[in-house]
Amino acid sequence: MTWSVGVRRGVHVRLCYPIGRALLLILTLATPSAAQDSHLLVVTGLEGDAEHGDRFFEWASRLVDTVRTKFQLPAEQVIFLSEKPERDPKKITGRATRDAIDKALASVAARAKPTDVVFVVLFGHGSSDGSDARFNLPGPDLGAADFAKLLGRFQTQRVVFVNTTSSSGEFVKALSGPRRTILTATRTGAERFDTQFGAFFVEAIAGDAADGNKDRRVSVLEAFLYARGQVQRTFEKQGFLQTEHALLDDDGDGEGIQDPDVLKPDGRVAATLYLGTSPITGASGAPITDPAIKALYEERVALERRISELGAIKSTMPPEKYEAELEKLATELALKNRDIKQREDKK
Repeated sequence: MTWSVGVRRGVHVRLCYPIGRALLLILTLATPSAAQDSHLLVVTGLEGDAEHGDRFFEWASRLVDTVRTKFQLPAEQVIFLSEKPERDPKKITGRATRDAIDKALASVAARAKPTDVVFVVLFGHGSSDGSDARFNLPGPDLGAADFAKLLGRFQTQRVVFVNTTSSSGEFVKALSGPRRTILTATRTGAERFDTQFGAFFVEAIAGDAADGNKDRRVSVLEAFLYARGQVQRTFEKQGFLQTEHALLDDDGDGEGIQDPDVLKPDGRVAATLYLGTSPITGASGAPITDPAIKALYEERVALERRISELGAIKSTMPPEKYEAELEKLATELALKNRDIKQREDKK
């Protein structure tokens, strides 16, 4: 496969398959150079017993601490609901109930700008009767269909929904759609045993081990791949049959896969999504102060976002139109990266 993407400003860019693959990795895994404004709702549901309650609180608390300190997400953009708010009244916003989750998402929808990213992360127990998967709460549960209605408030924002509970796989089909990235700890409602995915997902976000492309941040895709891998290694080390198989869906087709990648339909969007905000940084990781270079980085981010959005609608486009659009954007991004490098080399 060869893409010839023409001549612009005296530069000819020609991509054969191996180079094209490498470029696609650059397109979707390039260092994010502008802040993504995030909103986070964390919910720990019905505990069941003290041991599970301690575990769920530990995971959720670490995630909240990370986004507030490491990512410096403003307090008003983080909501933490728990069955037992008394575990930490200063940190926990309120009790985790069906009505509280509804109100929390309504408040996020009222604040979120059209381009913001909304994260919903669930810890706790899940259940399924074969036709409807549910997130267990004090009082009435919330089913996958219920969450689909609640997320309908976000028509322009990107939504990242992470269900780390047992029997969570059926949430993929119910919640999948445009601008949605869905992660579940299991592949079906029949995987009913306790899950470990949540612990490793938080570990990925809080630490650096999941930063596969060494860009000093962990994308949703990187966090998923890290957590999935750690779950697999844990079962292998213990010598047990693996009872949870995580899924990711970000192309809106209602079918999650276990091995997402930037070159597959699922994984391209997740590779461009990050929890939290950060200043614009250059190749060295230091904040950029040069206005001209900063503008180039912002233009690059805009191109990366367009490529991500193009990948998300690939299945709705004729193949030749998709290839032509990707070719055009790839050329622009390659030239933008060249301009950035030349400008930075002169400093």
